[in-house]
Amino acid sequence: MSRRSEGAVESSANGSVPDGSVSNSSVSNSSAPDGSAPVEQAGKSIETVYRTVVTAMVAVISLVAFEALAVSTAMPVIARELNGVRSYGLAFSLFLTMSMLGTVLAGGWCDKQGPRWPVVSGLGLFTLGLVVSGIANDFNTMLLGRVVSGIGGGFLIVSLYVVVAMVFPKERQPAVFGWFSAAWVVPSLVGPPVAGWLAEDVSWRWVFLAVPPLLVLVSALLLPQVWSVAGHEPDGADRRDGGRRALAGLGLAVGAAALQWGAQEIVPPSPLPVLAIVAGLIAVVVCLPRLLPPGTLRAARGLPSVIAVRGLLAGSFFGAETFVPLMLVNERKLTPAVAGIVLTVGSLGWFAGSWLQGRPGFRIPRHRLLSGGGVFVTVGVALLPLGVLPLLPAFVAMPIWVIAGFGMGLALSTTSVLTLSLSAPREEGRNSASLQLSDALGSVIGIGGAGAVFAAMHTEPGQDGDVFTLIWLALAVLGVAAAFVGHRGRPASASAGGPVSLPAS
Repeated sequence: MSRRSEGAVESSANGSVPDGSVSNSSVSNSSAPDGSAPVEQAGKSIETVYRTVVTAMVAVISLVAFEALAVSTAMPVIARELNGVRSYGLAFSLFLTMSMLGTVLAGGWCDKQGPRWPVVSGLGLFTLGLVVSGIANDFNTMLLGRVVSGIGGGFLIVSLYVVVAMVFPKERQPAVFGWFSAAWVVPSLVGPPVAGWLAEDVSWRWVFLAVPPLLVLVSALLLPQVWSVAGHEPDGADRRDGGRRALAGLGLAVGAAALQWGAQEIVPPSPLPVLAIVAGLIAVVVCLPRLLPPGTLRAARGLPSVIAVRGLLAGSFFGAETFVPLMLVNERKLTPAVAGIVLTVGSLGWFAGSWLQGRPGFRIPRHRLLSGGGVFVTVGVALLPLGVLPLLPAFVAMPIWVIAGFGMGLALSTTSVLTLSLSAPREEGRNSASLQLSDALGSVIGIGGAGAVFAAMHTEPGQDGDVFTLIWLALAVLGVAAAFVGHRGRPASASAGGPVSLPAS
C-alpha cells in the first residue's frame, strides 16, 4: 500500500504545518473551514487518534489479506470442481483488471471529496463479490464475483492510502506502511492452512462466505475514523479531469479484459480471439498513458520510475506466485493446505523486508532499495523451477519464495513512501491511484500472460512441469527490469519533486 505528499495535509483548522505533518496542538472539536471533521478528535490525544486509525485500517487489510491468501490456496480445488482449470489464471487476472478500474475511479473521487464514500463503496463491493463467488455453481459465476470484489478492492486500497496521507505526518508514514505489511503476517500463517482445510474437508465455498460477516464488524471500527477526514470541494477543472480519467480507466479495464480473454482462447486459432487481442491492445495503448504520470512508460527519473518499478515487481512476483500452489498440487501431489504453506513462508519473508526498511535509522537510499528488491525477486522467481524437479523435495520452494518475498517487502513499502513523498499537494489520491494502477496492470500482465501460456500448453495434471518452468523463467525477466529501473527512482535534484532519498522513518 502506499503514498505521501510533500504538501500540507488537510485536517482541522490550524491542524497542519507547512512540511505536511499534522501538528501536535491541542485537540480540536470544531470543524475545518471546508466543513470536514478534524483529524484530531474531541477528547482524544493525537497519539490516540493515530493508534485508532492504524488499528482500524490494519483490521480491514488483515481480512483482505486472509481472503487473498485463502483464495490462492483453494483455487486449484475450486477450478477442478467447477471445471475451470484451463481458465485458472482468469480467477486472479480479472480480479486485478477490475481493481485497476477501481483505483482510477477512487483516486479522483478521493481527491475531490475525500476517502469517506470510496471506503464505504469499497467495503460494500468487496463483500458483495465474496458472496457471489461463494454461492456460484459454475466457474463463470465465480469469476463474476471476483470481478465485483476487484472493483471494491481497488476502491479500498487507494482510499486507505489517502487516509494515511491526510492523517499522518510524513515521518510516520513508513511505520504505518510497515503495519500495513505486518497486517499480512497472521493471515499468512492461518489463511493457507485454514483455506486448505475448508477446501478439502468442508467446502471451498466457505473460503468466500466466512469473510463477509467479519468485514461488517470491522467496518464498524473503520468508518468512524474515516469520517474524521475529508477532501476539498472539487472545482470545474477537477470534475472534467476526473471524468476523463474515469473514461480512460474504463477503456483500460475493458481492453485488458479483452486481451486476457483473447489470449486464453487463441489456441486453437480463430478470428474472434485474434480480434479481441488486437482491440484490447489498442485500448490499452490509447488509455494507459492518460492514467500514469508523464514519463512512466519510458521510466523517466523520479516518480515515473517509482511507479514503473511497482508494476514490474508486481508482474514478476504475483504472476509467479499464482501458479505455485497449482504446481505443488498437480505436479508434486501435495494437498492444498500443505501447498499453501509455501505462500505462508513467502509472506514472512515479505514482512521481514518491510520491517527492515521501516526501522528507525535505516539509511540506505530509497532508490537503492528499489533495485535491491528487484534483485531478490528475480532470484526467487528464477529459482522456482527447482521445485518441479522430482529429484528435489517439493519443499525446496519454501526458502526460494522467502527470497522473493523479502525483495517485495523491501521494495513495495519503498514505492509507497517515495510516491507520497514525491507527490505535489492535493495529488496524493491521483498518484496513489497511479501506483496501484501500475501494481494491478503489472499483475494482470504477469498473471494473464502466464495464464495464456498455461491455457495453450496445459495437457493434464502431472505433465505440466515444463510449462511451469517456462512461465517462471519468463517472469524473472520482469524482475531484472525492475532492478535496473529502480536506480532511476531518485529525482534529478531535490527541487524536482522531492528529496533525493528518504530515511526509513
